Amino acid sequence: MILFIKGRLQGLKYAFKGLYLLFKTEHSIMAQTIIFLLSIILGFVVGISKQDWINQIMAIGLVLSIEGINTAVEKLSDFVHEENHPKIGFIKDISAGAVAFAAFTFIIVFAITYFPYF
Repeated sequence: MILFIKGRLQGLKYAFKGLYLLFKTEHSIMAQTIIFLLSIILGFVVGISKQDWINQIMAIGLVLSIEGINTAVEKLSDFVHEENHPKIGFIKDISAGAVAFAAFTFIIVFAITYFPYF
């Protein structure tokens, strides 16, 4: 049992290190975080419902999670093949497309949530 708990704590350490690296090094994460903080402030200002908070937080988490995976795919791709290569480019484009899906989802949730207030 002790080894299990120790292993989970070690995993948390790596997870927080990954969060730190994403927020420190990735400009897209920095920009998205600013946008998301503004949407959270707006939520407090207009007084959105509990369900709207859940939807907004889930959409924010989706975007940041997929952005993190996209970053990992890009870094791994660059490590595997440093020069430009059509197959690596294809992989990176698909990964970026996944981020676009998540971002569009956030935009739709944002519009549905805040449109009635304006």
